[in-house]
Amino acid sequence: MSSKDQNLSVHSDVPSAEGFKIHIAVSDWNRSITDKLLKGCQESLQEYGVAKDDIEVVRTPGSFELPYAAKALIKNNAPDAVICLGCVIKGETRHDEYINMAVAQGLTQLSLVSDTPVIFGVLTVKDDQQAEDRAGGKYGNKGIESAVTAIRMVHLKKSFVKKKKSIGY
Repeated sequence: MSSKDQNLSVHSDVPSAEGFKIHIAVSDWNRSITDKLLKGCQESLQEYGVAKDDIEVVRTPGSFELPYAAKALIKNNAPDAVICLGCVIKGETRHDEYINMAVAQGLTQLSLVSDTPVIFGVLTVKDDQQAEDRAGGKYGNKGIESAVTAIRMVHLKKSFVKKKKSIGY
């Protein structure tokens, strides 16, 4: 089912995030949108148990800079997960495609090599209305979805921690 058919910000069975340290990198470009994403993300993290002091926010000039900010957060702060929030709106050229691809690839690589969940919370939309619809509008708030994704990925990572083996195993 496509996102245009449902509000993706409604969740059930989200596990507790108590004790988690989750950091957020957010783009200043299209700030009227990214501020809404950030607010939804922070509120959701706290709703599910992340302490306010365990949420650090850094800002970048644009979405292209999100991978570097996420890397710096991981290297310097060792969070359980990093959420990257941005909004790239299509213009007259293909610039948006290059930005979106670079950010997606950068965040994917960082997540794999750092062994830290890095969440892609970047809106890649055709126009201002699509951005509004996904930043608290009729299709929910991608910031909320990103918070829930981060919590679930931290739980997934923790589920793979090897348990102490008993004698013979």
